[in-house]
Amino acid sequence: MNELRAALEAILFVSNEPVTLDDLAAAFDHDGREAIVAQLDEIKRLLDANVGGFTLEQTAGGWRLATRPEHDAVLKKYYAQKGQNRLTIAALETLAIIAYRQPVTAPEVSEIRSVNSTQTIRTLLERRMIRVAGRKNVVGSPFLYRTTKDFLVHFGLNDVRDLPRLEEFGDLIGESINEDLVTAIETAPQTDESDVREPASSEEAAAIEAAALDELARDEVQSGVVDE
Repeated sequence: MNELRAALEAILFVSNEPVTLDDLAAAFDHDGREAIVAQLDEIKRLLDANVGGFTLEQTAGGWRLATRPEHDAVLKKYYAQKGQNRLTIAALETLAIIAYRQPVTAPEVSEIRSVNSTQTIRTLLERRMIRVAGRKNVVGSPFLYRTTKDFLVHFGLNDVRDLPRLEEFGDLIGESINEDLVTAIETAPQTDESDVREPASSEEAAAIEAAALDELARDEVQSGVVDE
């Protein structure tokens, strides 16, 4: 068996997140990028030719071994029995809003959903499905939220530009999205990039995220709304 291919398979198997070509090239300094890509293509070809439970896919700017879509139903049933359902309807609705209207503030998300969404936003932030993208240059300087690499990995996307049309988002997440919500998202105003004040350093980004979590927790307690 090709040694490079075998080593690539080993890395893909043990990795918990998509492996980028840069990381693979650094690990195999005696093999060029073209050789690595050729073996990745061969791994995918072999997995697809001998249909089993896995395939190799490109997502979030890297490569990963993933289960085949045709096994989604049994996997959902398995995780449901384990008490490990993926995301609540509230979380999926909130993600849809942020994904298609990012960057967006928490009050804007709540207005689109017609329910206080601070609890769900905080949960998604803690699960790294969304991140604080900075502040909006308006009165009060509210925090802005965007989706993350973990969001892309969760839904098998390589880039946010790979998102399906909004009305097809339900097919991607395996749940139907309320038509009224789809309309609300489509008609919601988009934040102009000139109104985004991004953190200037990783330290500032960490401080802003901590402040956002504190604000969301306070708003959650004050509102008394349980968003499930």
